[in-house]
Amino acid sequence: MRILHHDYGGYPYPADLSRALAARGHEVTHAWCASLVTTPGGVFEKHPDDPDGLQFAPLELSEALAKYSFVKRRRQEREFGALATELTAQVQPDVVISTNMPLDAQAMLQAACRRNGTAFVFWLQDVLGIAAHRVLRRKLPLVGELIGRYYINLEAKLLRRSDRVAPITDDFKPLLRDWGVADERIVTVENWAPLSELPLQAKVNPFAREADLADKFVFLYAGSMGMKHNPELVARLAEATLDRPDVRIVVLSQGVGTDYLRQQREQRGLHTLVLRGFEPFSRMHEVMGAADVLTAVLEPDAGVFSVPSKVLAYLCGGRALLTAMPLENLASRIVDREGAGIVVAPDDIDGFVAGALRLLDDAETRTAMGAAARGYAERTFEIGAIADRFEGILHDAIATRQAGG
Repeated sequence: MRILHHDYGGYPYPADLSRALAARGHEVTHAWCASLVTTPGGVFEKHPDDPDGLQFAPLELSEALAKYSFVKRRRQEREFGALATELTAQVQPDVVISTNMPLDAQAMLQAACRRNGTAFVFWLQDVLGIAAHRVLRRKLPLVGELIGRYYINLEAKLLRRSDRVAPITDDFKPLLRDWGVADERIVTVENWAPLSELPLQAKVNPFAREADLADKFVFLYAGSMGMKHNPELVARLAEATLDRPDVRIVVLSQGVGTDYLRQQREQRGLHTLVLRGFEPFSRMHEVMGAADVLTAVLEPDAGVFSVPSKVLAYLCGGRALLTAMPLENLASRIVDREGAGIVVAPDDIDGFVAGALRLLDDAETRTAMGAAARGYAERTFEIGAIADRFEGILHDAIATRQAGG
């Protein structure tokens, strides 16, 4: 097969899939938006053992994405849709996988695929229409409702017109059925992290020494930090550890949530709080190794419709997790079921801090949770089985398109 994989967000696990499919003899072009400054990218350099059939194609906007400006961002996302469509015409794939794609760009890409008879797989990571509706009606009470409804209807139409839909959790299935997506076109593939690129790492490692963390107890947060992630959770944790000179609360991020934490550090004297920018994914194993506890936050409105990739990466790190996420979310259920960490509701600041202090003083529990996390990753993130499942999805999508959809 000739496969074009559009991963707008530039995440590591889609690149892992593209590598695995190329290793099976398929011609794979992996594209992503190279203009995102607040999302840590995957590993897009050719490895020495990568097959010749694997190509990477960064797509760059005319300027960095204006993430917090609706009007400008929509224009830029349509610009990206044009770039993605142009690349698709150049590659002439048998099948397109589209991941994390903004809906305006997705509509342009899918329309081009339908015109050319190219099979289209919608790898459903999040229900963007519902998320847009939620945000817009809050920011623009009247017109936001109408715009949000437009995006819900657009996403439903795109899903119905896809040759296959690959949601990341069965929790999406009731909504997909309500939106008229045929059951036979829905195949769930839970997300993972690229285990081979995240080996276990000792506490004392190059990143830990560089960041002056080798002799500290570290609570670490790595990933996007918006106000929706309730950065006050992190601020309160820093406040609760002010009497512990051996503790550091480390945040590797950018965005308005990080700006809030920087302001609070100055106003409240949060000297245990360390703010740094993103590290490249190639150093993620060192970053996690430097931590004693890995922390993650997901906004309350996310519910079941989002599974944060940082949590899946954390499971590879061999460290206990401390998370504030909707309890019904798949990531929460995994952490809780596997005994890999402590899960509290996103608005439970007191519970979050209490969980952190418990882990701070209980090395035995931390060790057991870290082992459970890594054990789950090793059992579940084997890329061969995941590639098997996607190969079946791609073949079925091509057959559906050839039969006239």
